[in-house]
Amino acid sequence: MSDEPTITQESVDAAADDALAAIAAATSTAELKAARAAHTGEASALARLNAQLRNVPNDQKAALGKLVGQARGRVGQALAAREEALAEAEAAAQLEAERIDITAVAPRARVGARHPVSLLQEEIADLFVGMGWEIAEGPELEHEWFNFDALNFDLDHPARQMQDTFFVDPVERHLVLRTHTSPVQVRSMLEREVPIYVLCPGRVYRTDEFDATHLPAFVQFEGLVVDKGISMANLKGTLDHVARQLFGPEAKTRFRTNYFPFTEPSAELDLWHPTFKGGARWIEWGGCGMVNPNVLRAAGIDPEVYSGFAFGMGVERALMFRSDVQDMRDMAEGDVRFSEQFGMVV
Repeated sequence: MSDEPTITQESVDAAADDALAAIAAATSTAELKAARAAHTGEASALARLNAQLRNVPNDQKAALGKLVGQARGRVGQALAAREEALAEAEAAAQLEAERIDITAVAPRARVGARHPVSLLQEEIADLFVGMGWEIAEGPELEHEWFNFDALNFDLDHPARQMQDTFFVDPVERHLVLRTHTSPVQVRSMLEREVPIYVLCPGRVYRTDEFDATHLPAFVQFEGLVVDKGISMANLKGTLDHVARQLFGPEAKTRFRTNYFPFTEPSAELDLWHPTFKGGARWIEWGGCGMVNPNVLRAAGIDPEVYSGFAFGMGVERALMFRSDVQDMRDMAEGDVRFSEQFGMVV
């Protein structure tokens, strides 16, 4: 038994009604294209009815042909009208989306400002490059050996505990967010031939409170010299020069005895700040000392032949001294008004 449709008034009207309903329901030209294929294509009901005209008796061909033809005509007219309407709507929507009001006042771009910490970090780097030093960089995610072991930190040193240092899971991988840029000094000694004169600036991380005088992430600059005949006098002269360049010709430094695992002897570095708000005074600035022989040995350098000095200070702390910033949190909160105070520097 054939499954081909029989041409009757009811079958033709049903096929036409289905087509017209699908055309009316189309909300885009893509949907209309799909409706056209479904209801006027070779496999559509109207096309199959039209194909059946060849099988009807000759005396019925005219009447049934007219019936199918009129139905196909109505569907074709509906398709054309709907296509025109959808095309106009889509063109209007595209024009609206791309509309430009040429009468509107042009928006004024607000001039930004580079962050003062970045500017000071570059100024310090330029200062040391002018002295003939190199700038060295290293990873912020560091292996514990570079961050502690190679720097003569004992296993029970407080800095190696989780309450002071950010360890990265799993702890067994011995990865930490570096607590200072001293690992870059170790890498520099391993990668370079002596003599070595490098400045190691970069971001470091400690589990400090976020308050007016502490940040859990801040920028350090550390210096390392390894050469023959280096002494504390060379260290003092270098730091005095840096202080005068950053804080004015009256600035100077002094050493106070202290202990650091990676230097021996070690000293706390104080800065004489002649323009400090409230009057000139000594302010703690950082740490320094002669490179511990154990650190030189860890890097494969003979401490009987070479000696060196190292120091480290915070850029944010230097900015506080130089520009009378009262709260370190202002440097970290991302308010552009803070940076604008220091001007736009290209």
